[in-house]
Amino acid sequence: MKLLLIEDNPTMQATLQRTLERRGMQVLTCGDGDRALALWQASLPDAVLLDLSLPGRDGLQVLGDARAAGLKTPVIILTARGTVGDRIIGLNTGADDYLPKPFDLDELEARVRALVRRSANNGDHASPLPSRSTSWCGMQTDRDSGAVYHDGSPLELAPRELALLRAVLANPGQAITKERLFELVFPGESHVQPEAIEVVAYRLRKKIAHTGAQLVTLRGLGYLLKASA
Repeated sequence: MKLLLIEDNPTMQATLQRTLERRGMQVLTCGDGDRALALWQASLPDAVLLDLSLPGRDGLQVLGDARAAGLKTPVIILTARGTVGDRIIGLNTGADDYLPKPFDLDELEARVRALVRRSANNGDHASPLPSRSTSWCGMQTDRDSGAVYHDGSPLELAPRELALLRAVLANPGQAITKERLFELVFPGESHVQPEAIEVVAYRLRKKIAHTGAQLVTLRGLGYLLKASA
């Protein structure tokens, strides 16, 4: 089981990571709200443990952006903001469970395992991207690792190139706007110029040329992935 822990308190983050890993879970950590969505999209965890009080964008913003991006990963909110109003807001934003601090670690583990089990039984997925069994020009996305494979071998891509490829692989043959792709590739990075997506697209285009897939630029619209003629 792979978890993403989004928590800015270093002591709490280290304690939870150490405890959960001792219980057989793989735990990725992030302490910055502005970086959280990108890591979420790249890692495709089985569940997310989310604090609300984060630097950058707060936890509710991260959760709202994730749900808007189609990420269905089960989320447990961990926060000292434990009033009924806060819980309602969190659940309405897309959280699946709510555990106010301080909490018992055994209870946290039980809730995580129950939530992941329920999600699997319901057929929910951590990502809107196709499963490994869905292929486009021999390329497949591994939902567990987030990697993209071509004919069984992983493509060597930088994180932003991978994020862009996964986005267009979700809808091959359909145009995706540059604005939407920018949000997925550079989440929360308002200091980055919009034209930066063109640089990532240029690099990705060269790296997938051998696959038989072509990343096409549509002037004034965005990009789409199609099979080379």
